[in-house]
Amino acid sequence: MSTSALLLVLAALATFAYWSGKQRSLKLVGGGRGIRRLHSLPSYYGLLTALWCGLPALLIMGLWLMLQDTVITALVKSHLPAALSHQNAGQMGLLFNDIKNIVLGNIPADGARAEVRAAALDYQRLRGIASLSLTGLVLAAAVAGLALVRARIHPELRARNAVEKIVEFLLLGSSMLAIFVTLGIVLSVLYESLRFFNAVSVQEFLLGLTWSPQTALRADQVGSSGAFGAVPLFLGTVMISGIAMVVAVPVGLFSAIYLAEYANRGFRAWVKPVLEILAGIPTVVYGFFAALTVGPLLRQFGEHIGLHVASESALAAGLVMGIMIIPFISSLADDMITAVPQSLRDGAYALGATRSETIRNVVLRAALPGIVGGVLLAISRAIGETMIVVMAAGLAANLTGNPLEAVTTVTVQIVTLLTGDQEFDSPKTLAAFALGLVLFLVTLVLNVVALQVVRKYREQYE
Repeated sequence: MSTSALLLVLAALATFAYWSGKQRSLKLVGGGRGIRRLHSLPSYYGLLTALWCGLPALLIMGLWLMLQDTVITALVKSHLPAALSHQNAGQMGLLFNDIKNIVLGNIPADGARAEVRAAALDYQRLRGIASLSLTGLVLAAAVAGLALVRARIHPELRARNAVEKIVEFLLLGSSMLAIFVTLGIVLSVLYESLRFFNAVSVQEFLLGLTWSPQTALRADQVGSSGAFGAVPLFLGTVMISGIAMVVAVPVGLFSAIYLAEYANRGFRAWVKPVLEILAGIPTVVYGFFAALTVGPLLRQFGEHIGLHVASESALAAGLVMGIMIIPFISSLADDMITAVPQSLRDGAYALGATRSETIRNVVLRAALPGIVGGVLLAISRAIGETMIVVMAAGLAANLTGNPLEAVTTVTVQIVTLLTGDQEFDSPKTLAAFALGLVLFLVTLVLNVVALQVVRKYREQYE
């Protein structure tokens, strides 16, 4: 049975377990009239039965699927002839890739060697046995859990407490999983970054003015082992993000003020969703817009006033990125402004303040922590953007402060360095992890600053 079919059967069993547990609890007290004799509502008895039916089976299924391929590969390898089983790791990887392709039907078996065909048949046989074993074990665990809990149901059973405890463990497990995944990402990036810094000094990386990670073909080229000065990347990232924030912060903040304080309900009801549609547009669409519309317009405008604007420029990327970020700032600022109590506005009006004075001196000051936090989060979003920069600003790591020239950013270089077949033992590829570590630290600092600003200046209103 396929995994999807097994999940559907398991879902059906859990549904039946819920109904069975609920009916069992009602039957013990003589129907709905005796429901007060139950410690918990009948639905909790059904939930408890369904959880014990589904969760152990899902756990077994997950562990089995994680280990299945490794075990089957080891068994097939043990059955291989000595001439094939004593190959190096790379050759064994290619061999098992051919075996799996034959099993999946991606390549014809007639063109393979007899030993490979026999191994493919062995692999297919073991997969069939594993599938049948998994189906039987999962269904047996589900039925056993259903029967065990259903038999233990009685009016004094604290079903609600048990369900809440299980849910609490599930929530704890989810939070721990998120923490461990984040920790794993950080440690993997840190490990590869340390390998890079063993070959390239930290000072050269952080203060160097030339970025040319490609290995030179001749000794007289720029650094025969590559140049890894990341200052041009940092400068390009700051320039494009700065242009984006110059566009996004005023427009987003002013639109939020108008929608929250001036617009009537009808206008707000349809303008706010339309504005937030910008946040759902894929970044590649923004990239096309920047490359095909904004870039040529800027170049034509520059020709009219006597300025040279490159076909790919930091200005084009920053302007379009600012348009993309407007909904983030507008939505967060709108939420903060509308959260300010009406009593503060009424108090300002009672003292003779106009609407604009009330907004400027009372509302915005009360909402300032949330607005600042939203702006800092938007900056993190701008720093991490890739597609718009690739299509509108280019890949050239130019050390320049002119927004009319082509530049690149940290995220674009990460993508460039890790595109295609790479060997993770050269400074060129490992440089991507060092850039990722710097990017992670910058966004982490911005997020921490945002949280500290919100916590320090937040006011609580009754």
